Amino acid sequence: MASGRPAADGSPRAGAVPSARRHRLLRLAVLGGGALLLLLLSPLLGTVPIPPLTVLDLFLNHLSGGFLFSDPCAGLGITATKCTAYGEIVWEARVPEVLLAVFAGASLGMAGGTLQGVFRNPLADPFLLGLSSGGTLGAAVVLVLHIGETEEYLFLPLFAFVGACATGLAILAVARGRFGSIETLLLVGVALSNLLSAILTLFLLYNPISSQQVYFWLLGGLGEATWIGDGVALGVLLVAGTLLALLGRDLNLLQLGHDVAQTAGVDSRRVRIDLILLASILTAVAVAFTGIIGFVGLVSPHVVRRLIGTDYRLVLPGSAAAGAGFLLIARDLSLVIFPTSVLPIGIFTAFAGVPFFLYLLYRSRAASPMGVAG
Repeated sequence: MASGRPAADGSPRAGAVPSARRHRLLRLAVLGGGALLLLLLSPLLGTVPIPPLTVLDLFLNHLSGGFLFSDPCAGLGITATKCTAYGEIVWEARVPEVLLAVFAGASLGMAGGTLQGVFRNPLADPFLLGLSSGGTLGAAVVLVLHIGETEEYLFLPLFAFVGACATGLAILAVARGRFGSIETLLLVGVALSNLLSAILTLFLLYNPISSQQVYFWLLGGLGEATWIGDGVALGVLLVAGTLLALLGRDLNLLQLGHDVAQTAGVDSRRVRIDLILLASILTAVAVAFTGIIGFVGLVSPHVVRRLIGTDYRLVLPGSAAAGAGFLLIARDLSLVIFPTSVLPIGIFTAFAGVPFFLYLLYRSRAASPMGVAG
């Protein structure tokens, strides 16, 4: 029977690679299972105190169309009106909020893993190219100019999505040109981010009354979640995320350099453009519904690479699971620490992300592996 130990000449034995891959797949499954467990437990927490078993009964009652637990509030000694109110809170507020955390966290995690691979930079994240600034500017246009005040729930994510995508398209225009090197793209992203931030400041000076709404948007939040928004975010995640996962092999080859990728039949410039476009779309849809939530796309891919290696065919879906779990944990911690308040979720991701960022800066003095697993 083949052993996982290396042969006498130092090369791995036949069973070593399949065994290592099985272990990585197992860890990926555990990561996904952890995110799923958090998804099931998170609706138990909210600003309105409801007994956990009642929350579960109400959830199953709505999910089954009333077939299960026809009287979910039995034994609580409350009126039917209050029980109905509890049901509305669970099904129309908590569950959409939790699902939005999953979809936005998965989008940001996957986008972060993609950009770190494209730029071969462990400090890259979805907001590296100014996408967040574009989305914020789009949202500020709605808030400052009072566009569609009666239908703000529709115009706000639409303008934010368009603003983030427009920024991504500007980056792609540079990437398609003669000078579309990785360094140039980074510099253009930084320049665009500063330009858009300056325009945002002018907007706030034009109408200071809207500043509080914009600042809340800058810190990110899940409080505006709706079933329609969740459906849109899920649809974009499924399409763009699947396409990114299919490009995992090409992203692996990009880690080996332009010449090696070209030799393997990969058009490195075209693949890089596709990857940036898809990552921009995922970032845009997350920003559109949650505002700016930082560090999810930075932390998640690093955690995944530590667990399952650097093969982007596994890193990308793993980053989606880790990003969803990270945002759910941040949401749950905010409710545990401040059970009666709705605070911007970006505050709590920053508390976890900033120390991690400093740790990465400390480690950057040594070489950091960004390549492909064996």
